[in-house]
This record gives sequence, structure tokens and C-alpha cells, in this order.
Amino acid sequence: MAKYKRVLLKLSGEALAGDKGTGFDEATCIPVAKQIKKLVEDGTQVAIVIGGGNFWRGRSSETIDRTKADQIGMMATVMNCIYMSEICRSVGLMTQVLTPFECGSFTKLFSKDRVNKYLSKNMVVFFAGGTGHPYFSTDTATALRAIEIDADVILAAKSIDGVYDSDPAKNPDAKKYDTMRMGDIVDQKLGVIDLAAAVLCYENKMPMEIFGLNEEDSIIHTVNGNTNGTTITVD
Repeated sequence: MAKYKRVLLKLSGEALAGDKGTGFDEATCIPVAKQIKKLVEDGTQVAIVIGGGNFWRGRSSETIDRTKADQIGMMATVMNCIYMSEICRSVGLMTQVLTPFECGSFTKLFSKDRVNKYLSKNMVVFFAGGTGHPYFSTDTATALRAIEIDADVILAAKSIDGVYDSDPAKNPDAKKYDTMRMGDIVDQKLGVIDLAAAVLCYENKMPMEIFGLNEEDSIIHTVNGNTNGTTITVD
């Protein structure tokens, strides 16, 4: 039985690229879509935010104004959400892509009422375009949307299977934390997630599960309360 009834899944843009490192890797994305389909069939409502790092990461060029650089990043997330939305449709899911700004007929404008309507119809909702403003990361957009839609938890699917006390790629003795407090992440500026996102989660009591996307059925296991990652508590 699912531990959570409404979740916001955060996927990194790099996760969509697989081993290619850029663009899209369908072989990587289809298993993710199949996990999402299983969650929806089991009664969990799923909303998704995707980063843009497979196309554009931060201020990739110092010659470009920060606002314009962030706008490029927002458009990268729109491309990612449209792509992943279609992958989800290919496995039998119904989807909608929402943005905080007009994108012609590509997307619909975000509103909480619209989200609730779609989720009640077992549709998977994608939040593209970040917050719609520069200087905010997709971590912050994830926290904001999770709070707005009253999600039970944020599921942060990453290339690494949790939070460690040092880089496990460099230190074979790195220790993984089973649990952490969001308050400690804020107070100590630990950098587990964007600080603005951590503050939003802390103040609004939004918990988070950080786990490895590449482990088999890791999204399903986490929603069912069997995560092998790190649980970020807000008590």
C-alpha cells in the first residue's frame, strides 16, 4: 500500500540523458514512465518537475546576462517536460504540461484548481518553466509547487542514492545518511538542495525523499515507504 497519496517527483535533466550526458535517452526514460504508470494505477497522484541540465546548466556563459541565461534554462525545462510527457503517454498515461507563462498551444497556464482537476482524473501533471522568474532554481520551483498543491512529499530522484557525508565517488568510506532534518540543512547551509528551496520546505513542513533513480523500481519503492535513500524530515 502506498505511503503517499500525492507526490511531486523531481527529476534531473541529466537523468533523461542517461549515459549520453546531453539530450534525451529513450531507453532511460521509458522505465521511469512505467514506474509512474504503476503508481497512478495504484492510486497515487503524481506531479513532476524536471531540471534543464541536459541542455543548459545555470549561467553556462559569462557573456550572457543572468536573467537571459535563466530564461534559457526555463525553456530547457519546457522541452524536457514535453518530451517526458510524450514518453508517459506512450505507456498509456494521460498527461498535461503546465507553465507559469504562455507557451502558445504547447502548454497550459499553471493554477492550483487546474492541477487538482487533472490529478483527480488520474493525469500526470508536469510543471515546466520553473517559477517563471530568474534567480530561482528548479529546486525552488519544486518546493513551491509541492507546497501549492498540498503534496505529501517531494521525491528527489538523483544519480546518487541519497545524501552522504562526502563524495562517494571520491571517498569509498563515505557514509550515507538514512535521515536528516530539513532544519539542519537550512541552519548549516549543507547544500543538499538549493537553500531557498530548503527554507520553503522547512517553513511549510514539506518532507523530502532523496534516492537513486537508477536503482530498479526506486520510485515505486520510495512511495511505498521502502526507500534506500535519505529521508529529509521537517519535525
